Amino acid sequence: MSKSRRLHGNVALITGAASGIGEETARLFAANGAFVVVADIDDELGRKVAASIGIDQASFHHCDVRDEKQVEETMVGTIKHGARRAMVKKNIRGSIICTASVSATIGGAGPMAYTSSKHAVLGVVRSSSLELGAYGIRVNCVSPHGVATPLARRTLNMEGSKVEELVSASASLKGVVLKASHVAEAALFLASDESAYISGQNLVVDGGFTAVRPVI
Repeated sequence: MSKSRRLHGNVALITGAASGIGEETARLFAANGAFVVVADIDDELGRKVAASIGIDQASFHHCDVRDEKQVEETMVGTIKHGARRAMVKKNIRGSIICTASVSATIGGAGPMAYTSSKHAVLGVVRSSSLELGAYGIRVNCVSPHGVATPLARRTLNMEGSKVEELVSASASLKGVVLKASHVAEAALFLASDESAYISGQNLVVDGGFTAVRPVI
């Protein structure tokens, strides 16, 4: 399989795909052969992203992940509905990728509530990878450092270049600015057959360098 078609024949549902890392991931997955379901609460932007990818490779579905009914209707928006109620029931093997944050592995990188929620994501990845491994379902996590997404710019009230300067100042690897595309590439690796025997791992995209750290 050509590396440009690593996800040929697969369907990928990506939440938060109307902008930022989610949008970048949706576009990259589609470019690698997947049919992408763009899920987001922003209908206008979500439909624009799906349309720009093309109706033969993408569709939009409104989904607020805080509403379990909407998640259920979207089918594979969370591990609970995606894995247990869709993949296991239909005997479908596949890869589930969660997005956490570098805040889940170090302290002081974000507010307490945010940090706690991202630690919870790692706990879900760890436990579900063990439970779902018996069904051939892999569960992994990508934990990026700060990326100058629209949400980050609004939250910090900064221009994109200023956000990148702030993040780069704490990066271990100099000369590289962390972009949403780097996070999307990490997700692509975890979604593809190249990571066929990787599960329960946290791929940390940390301010310009990547390192696989076991979630144990």
